[in-house]
Amino acid sequence: MILSDLRHYLKQQHRVSLADLVNHFNIDADALRGMLNKWISKGNVRLLPLQSSCGTSCCKCDPTLTELYEWINK
Repeated sequence: MILSDLRHYLKQQHRVSLADLVNHFNIDADALRGMLNKWISKGNVRLLPLQSSCGTSCCKCDPTLTELYEWINK
């Protein structure tokens, strides 16, 4: 996967969780964070503030994968 694939997916989805990106691209979360940070530094993506939970009461979600990223239209 290259940065343009990530850009295209983010533009298409607009908002996406890190878990969704890991599943879609089948890439390690830390590797994706590095790519996302490139887009964040360019001002195209922002990391949204975390909610206290994913909305369910099961507590099974890995909190590190519930990060939400949003493509910023320019």
